[in-house]
Amino acid sequence: MAMPEQFGARWPPSSCFCIVVLLVLLTDQVLRGAEGMSVGINYGQIADDLPSPRRVSWLLRSMQVSKVKLYDADPYVLSAFLNTDVEFVVGIGNENVSAMVDPAAAQAWIQQHVQPYLPSTRITCITVGNEVFKGNDTALKANLLPAMQSVYQALTALGLQGRVNVTTAHSLDIMGSSYPPSAGAFRPDVVPYMQPILGFLSMARSPFLINCYPYFAYKADPNSVPLEYVLFQPNPGVMDSNTKLNYDNMLYAQIDSVYAAIQALGHTDIDVKISETGWPSRGDPDEAGATPEYAGTYIGNLLQRIEMKQGTPLRPSVPIDVYVFALFNENLKPGPASERNYGLFYPDGRPVYNVGLRGYLPPMDESEGTRKAVPLFALVTIAWITLLLY
Repeated sequence: MAMPEQFGARWPPSSCFCIVVLLVLLTDQVLRGAEGMSVGINYGQIADDLPSPRRVSWLLRSMQVSKVKLYDADPYVLSAFLNTDVEFVVGIGNENVSAMVDPAAAQAWIQQHVQPYLPSTRITCITVGNEVFKGNDTALKANLLPAMQSVYQALTALGLQGRVNVTTAHSLDIMGSSYPPSAGAFRPDVVPYMQPILGFLSMARSPFLINCYPYFAYKADPNSVPLEYVLFQPNPGVMDSNTKLNYDNMLYAQIDSVYAAIQALGHTDIDVKISETGWPSRGDPDEAGATPEYAGTYIGNLLQRIEMKQGTPLRPSVPIDVYVFALFNENLKPGPASERNYGLFYPDGRPVYNVGLRGYLPPMDESEGTRKAVPLFALVTIAWITLLLY
């Protein structure tokens, strides 16, 4: 039976017009959601099969994501998000940190990678380096703060101070002690670097960024670390014997241990933000817990807490500020299999697991190459033709 016969008479032109108008309005409403998600997303690109930035722009806006963190300042990405109100963190890679010590180089970098996109693309933060103290490069460690200072001074010279802040992202292994949270302290070898960095962050009113992965603790000792505690599931929690505060999840305990370490060095005026957290959906045989089920539980429960604007036990009135890692699985990342499987989505736009994030990745216009997605008017035209056929 032909489709028109199955569903009745042919729709009149006026109905077709109304439906197309409705389609346009609904699409616009989806892409311009009145209130974006309060969670941020890390958009890594260590892969050879990812969709174009323009298509990714559609995907993220259809999810109403309002904050994106990059590890560079990809011009294709920043251009794809012009006039979208999506807030961006851009990055200066570790390989370029030492060069930024030169004020002229720092200013040139900003003039090339940041200034041309303002204010149409909302770049609000520059990270100078990533997990610098995780490695053994003493020159890189020594150059980190001078590079941050040069970038800050360049922003000031260009009139961007206050609009774009400067910080760096740390791995949790900067901590020498994290349990109980109130006894949090930086590693002794890190303290000489961290003390002046904290002074800079306080002066510049910039946040302290930390990458926290409760998964690593579970992976290292799955027989001793309660799964419910790392997945935000119901559990008795862990009491801090000093503060008598109860922690029902490891992430909050990690955050408060960082606050304690910062306070131990004399600062109470610096906000801690989670620049990365996530859970892998797949891993090597020796990577316990790397499954879609656990990844979906971790991210799903975390999103619920973020939407509740929940704070940690130490700072209950300050909602946690989190960037989830990561948007896509990245097939070229080195290391164990888990490193390539932190994505919320496969490169074709399918969700890796269901946590209620509904996004739309538009089809690629192959005649335009991988850098351009099918525009809205083309989608509406297709809808017109489809409707008129019926």
